[in-house]
Amino acid sequence: MLDTKSKNKSRQGILILFIVVCLCAAGMLSTYRMIGEDMESVSIQQNAWNDVYYGMADDLCEGNYFLYNEYSQETDKADILSDYMESNFLLLRKYMDCGLFDRAGESLLENLSADVSENLQEEDTGYAFRAEFTFQEDGDLSDISVTGTKIDEETQYYAQKSYLKEMENTEISYWSDISTPQGVTVIYGMTEENLNAYADSVSTTRFPSAYNVIAYSRMLTFAMLFAAFAAAAALLLPFRHKFDIGNAAIFTAPLEVVLCVLWFLYISLYPAASVVLATINQELPQIVQGQNSLLNDQFAICINFLMWFLIYLAVYWVFTCLRAIFTMKREYFIKRTLTAKVIGWLKDGGGSIGKKIGSGIKNIWKRIRTFAAKQYDSLLHLNFQDKTNRTIFKIIGINFIVLAIICSMWFFGLFALCIYSVLLFFFLKKYFHDLQDKYKVLLQSTNQLANGDLDTPLEGDLGIFAPIQEELKKIQKGFKKAVEKEVKSERMKTELITNVSHDLKTPLTAIITYTDLLKTERDEAKRKEYIDVLERKSLRLKVLIEDLFEISKAASKNVIMHYMKVDIVDLLKQVGLENDNKIKEANLEFRWKLPEHKVILNLDSQKTYRVFENLIVNITKYAMPHTRAYIEMEESDSQVRIFMKNVSATELNFNVEEITDRFVRGDSSRNTEGSGLGLAIAKSFTQLQHGELKIETEADLFKAEIIFPKNIEITDTEESDTSSGGENSVS
Repeated sequence: MLDTKSKNKSRQGILILFIVVCLCAAGMLSTYRMIGEDMESVSIQQNAWNDVYYGMADDLCEGNYFLYNEYSQETDKADILSDYMESNFLLLRKYMDCGLFDRAGESLLENLSADVSENLQEEDTGYAFRAEFTFQEDGDLSDISVTGTKIDEETQYYAQKSYLKEMENTEISYWSDISTPQGVTVIYGMTEENLNAYADSVSTTRFPSAYNVIAYSRMLTFAMLFAAFAAAAALLLPFRHKFDIGNAAIFTAPLEVVLCVLWFLYISLYPAASVVLATINQELPQIVQGQNSLLNDQFAICINFLMWFLIYLAVYWVFTCLRAIFTMKREYFIKRTLTAKVIGWLKDGGGSIGKKIGSGIKNIWKRIRTFAAKQYDSLLHLNFQDKTNRTIFKIIGINFIVLAIICSMWFFGLFALCIYSVLLFFFLKKYFHDLQDKYKVLLQSTNQLANGDLDTPLEGDLGIFAPIQEELKKIQKGFKKAVEKEVKSERMKTELITNVSHDLKTPLTAIITYTDLLKTERDEAKRKEYIDVLERKSLRLKVLIEDLFEISKAASKNVIMHYMKVDIVDLLKQVGLENDNKIKEANLEFRWKLPEHKVILNLDSQKTYRVFENLIVNITKYAMPHTRAYIEMEESDSQVRIFMKNVSATELNFNVEEITDRFVRGDSSRNTEGSGLGLAIAKSFTQLQHGELKIETEADLFKAEIIFPKNIEITDTEESDTSSGGENSVS
């Protein structure tokens, strides 16, 4: 039962196939009358006559040399005839009047009659075709004129260009070894009768060729319309299952065979046009010779019907085979391509030759994929900061090659163009999808920054957005530093309040306590002792307040600077002498390594003294007793460097970058007197004088380095006194 249904289904499908193909073939036969009308059109006939005019270019250019040497006899006539006997000018001359004239208009050819000479020189004498070549005395061609009653202005223009180009070619060809026309005018004229006779004698150019049938008639349009009808039927009719014959063995041909048949259809257009032209001109072989019989017409109809039947049958077969692409999809290219079968055979072994071929194909495919991936990646990673001309040229070049290949396929280039457009669509779809993914990652990164997330790293390949990613990383890093700096500033403010409260409260509490004791104490010895304590605490409070005042002014850049020439060596020695008692009390041995000569710098002596004093006092407070401290000075052309080194009495576990901040002590237990402002003041005063203070530690070794530049130029701002007249101030 199932077999019967399957057979009926196949019969119905084959029947509808023959009906569609017969309709297409009959439809093409019905268009022959319109195609014949197109062949008789003015444009086709004019195109045929243009071939005649352009075809005479070579003969006329050779004729210029023939006629001139016939007159001048500079080259032996026998040599010309023997060497150039194959020239078509000898045939062309029989159909036209030819004249050679000097500048005065006198004929130079003996056998030219006066009437012909006069007609040739007059432009409006009724010649259907007239060509005039004018040569200068040096042999150069100065003018070409083409006129005639049967030539329109457009044809005249293009004929003149054709003759000029042919003359240039003739001058450098084999005609260059005979005498060149000089100081003459060569004129050719053809009557309409002679022009028609010449066209009939040389070719059938006046009658449309198969090319003209394709190019200028509606044959190609009709053929493509019926081909589209057959293709649509092959693709759509199988939706009715009773018409589906796609599973028949004949319709399961490999894709490569289908494409070959499609190419055969393309190249068969010219032979088909030749048959159509021969049918219209009644030039097909006749069954009954010499008679215009009905039998001959029927034979011509059968020949043409069979031709178009086979063509449209092939079209139906091709698109029925290709329809499986939509049903089988990816499996089609695996099961119905010779390429896939060959690759499968190579994968299964294929022998030694197969292995070599397989290896070669794999290498080629790998290179193609690598090249394509590289080009695609280059598009995803375009750097718009660089010139993009090379990339633009590359894209245009690839597009030009593809379009050039498509154009070479003539009408079937439309199918190739459709395939190219589909592939281009999927390529651009993937490209923009990848760009959208990278843009989303970039947008997510910016949202993280906007929400204050400065810790999540900005990772991932962003392609063309990579430069923006790098800038965002810099912004993230900058924001993070700013936040850390702000947090540190807030912490320091808190510590400032705490430390100021503590450091001011300690001497102040002592003053209040001893003042109360002093009020009730009657013993003079103890009263004197209390007064001494009050004096020390008052001085301590004074020093602390002065330090606070100085560091506040330094932080606000509102310190009055008194610049002068200072011998920094002498100043450093003076600081050492004045703090000698403190050095001895600390049981330290100072080793000085200073230059013997004076080192003069443009500095504020009081502020510089304070810098040195704070650093030396810092050594006496925190250095390990019974050790050495080293003070050295190095001088170069551009700067002076001062080093102070000592061994710490306690472990150096502080941050060297924070030790110069306000109220930070190396001894966090506060066992030593001090405001914690010594190094901060030293750093501020050094920077105000365009110098630099560096603190380094290594194990228990404490090292301070002061750098003062030479030849400091005092700016106008520094030379002016913003606080009081006559003093230099930094604001």
